[in-house]
Amino acid sequence: MSDKDIKVLLIEDHMMIRMGTALVIEKTEGITLAGEAEDGVQGVEMAKELLPDVILMDIGLPVIDGIEATKRIKDLKLNSKILIFTSRENDDDVFAALAAGADGYIMKGATPQQLTSAIFAVNEGTAWLDPAIARLVLSNVQRQKSDDSATNSINYKTGKNTFGLTDREMEVLALIVDGLSNPEIADKLFITRATAKAHVHSILQKLYVDDRTQAAVTAMREGLV
Repeated sequence: MSDKDIKVLLIEDHMMIRMGTALVIEKTEGITLAGEAEDGVQGVEMAKELLPDVILMDIGLPVIDGIEATKRIKDLKLNSKILIFTSRENDDDVFAALAAGADGYIMKGATPQQLTSAIFAVNEGTAWLDPAIARLVLSNVQRQKSDDSATNSINYKTGKNTFGLTDREMEVLALIVDGLSNPEIADKLFITRATAKAHVHSILQKLYVDDRTQAAVTAMREGLV
C-alpha cells in the first residue's frame, strides 16, 4: 500500500456483494481497501477508527441505514467522502442521501471501471452521480429552476469555476445544461461540429464525469450555470 493510495471503507451487509466489491477495490492501482463493515453502526465506528478517504455506503443496512450512518459520519467532520453504493434509485432515497451529505451516488449494477472512477472522482472532491441518478436529479433541478423562474423567488448563484474551464467551455457547458446536442451547440456558437465535440470532450474530462447528463448535474450543483 502506497501512502498516496485512496483508503476505502466498504459498508455493505450482503456478503457476496461485499466480497465482489472488495475484490474490485483490491485489484485497482491507487486504491486500498482499509476495512469492511456489515451494518451502519459498525460502519460509523470503523470510520472513526480508520479515517478512510472514501466510504462506500449501502443504504439498506441493518441497525441503522446508510442514510443515517452518512449523517452521523458527516457530523463527525472526518473529511471522509461518502459514495452511496446501492440498488435503490427512487426519489426519496436519492434526495435523502444527498441531503445527508453524500458526495456521490452509484448503482450496484455499475461496471468495475465506473465504480473505481466514482471513487477517484469523489476523493478529488467532484460530485459523482450514476447516469440513472443524474437524470433523476437533473430533471428535478430543472423543474425547480423553471418553477423558481416563474415566481422570481430565487436568484441562482454563480459558482466559482474551479475546474479550469475556459470561457468557451463555460458557454458550451451552459448549452449542455439546456439540452442542446453537439450540432445544435455548433450552430448556436458558429463553430464546427468537430470543435463542439472537442469542447464537450474536454468539459467531461475536466468535470471528471462520464457523460453529458452528469456534466449538466455537476454544473448546476456547483453553481457554474
